[in-house]
Amino acid sequence: MKSTQYSEKVLDHFRNPRNVGTLEGDDVSVGRVGNPVCGDVMEMYIKVKDNRIQDIKLKTFGCGSAIATASMITEMAKGKTLEEALKISRQDVADELDGLPPVKMHCSNLAADALRDAINKFLDQKEAPVGEKQPQASPPEKIPGQGKFLGKGVYNQVTELSPLKDKRILISYQGVESVQLAKKLTAQTPRVVLLTNKKEDAFGIELKNELISSGVKLLFESEILEIKGFEEVEKVRIHDLNEDDEYELFVDSVIIP
Repeated sequence: MKSTQYSEKVLDHFRNPRNVGTLEGDDVSVGRVGNPVCGDVMEMYIKVKDNRIQDIKLKTFGCGSAIATASMITEMAKGKTLEEALKISRQDVADELDGLPPVKMHCSNLAADALRDAINKFLDQKEAPVGEKQPQASPPEKIPGQGKFLGKGVYNQVTELSPLKDKRILISYQGVESVQLAKKLTAQTPRVVLLTNKKEDAFGIELKNELISSGVKLLFESEILEIKGFEEVEKVRIHDLNEDDEYELFVDSVIIP
C-alpha cells in the first residue's frame, strides 16, 4: 500500500463509523487513551456479561484512520471473551481494514490500547469489593520504565537538540530550565509537550502565553505514572490529577531533568 493510499474498508469505516456512542451501568467500563500532540483522542465503552463483551461503543476525535480503526475494533471485539479481546493487536486491526498507510499505523495502536484500557479497568473493578474504591498506591521514587529506557528515549539532560528533530517530546516540568528547553526544542519539532503537576494559575498568564505562542503544549495537574515501550520509548501513562483519571500519550522521547 502506498504511504497515502487508503483501502475501501478504511474509507467505509471513516464515512460510516460503527457503534458510535456511550454506555452506562455497573457492568460498563471505559477505556481512554489519546495523543494531545497530534489530536487523536479515543474513548471505548464496553458492557460485559458472563466474561464476554456484550456491547461496545466508541467516541473518538481524530483523523480518518483513527475513526476507522476505532470503528473496526468495535466490530472485532463485540461478542468475544475478555481474554480473546485482549489479544487483538494493532496488526489485526490493520489487516481487517485491508491495510493502513505506514504513517497511520499508530492509529490502530490507539484503538487497540483503548480497548485494552477498558478491559483492564473492568478487571480491576471486579477485584475490588462493590462500592469500595481501591486505595491509591504511594508514588514510587522512580517512574517505572525510567531506568529501562534511559538513553533509549528517556533523558535526564539534553545538550544536543538535533537528534530530537521531528520527535514527539514530553518534558517533565522542573523549573525554569525545563521551560527554556521546551522553547528551544520547538525549533526542532512542533510536537513539544510540557507536563506539570501544578495548576494552570500557578504559571502566570505571561509565562503561559509565552509558551503557547512558542508552540509548546501544556498539560497542567498531571504526572507521569509509567514509561512504556519495547526496545525504545513508545508512550507514557499519565495521571490527570484534576479528573483523577488515567490515559496514555504516545511519545518518542521523555525528558526528566
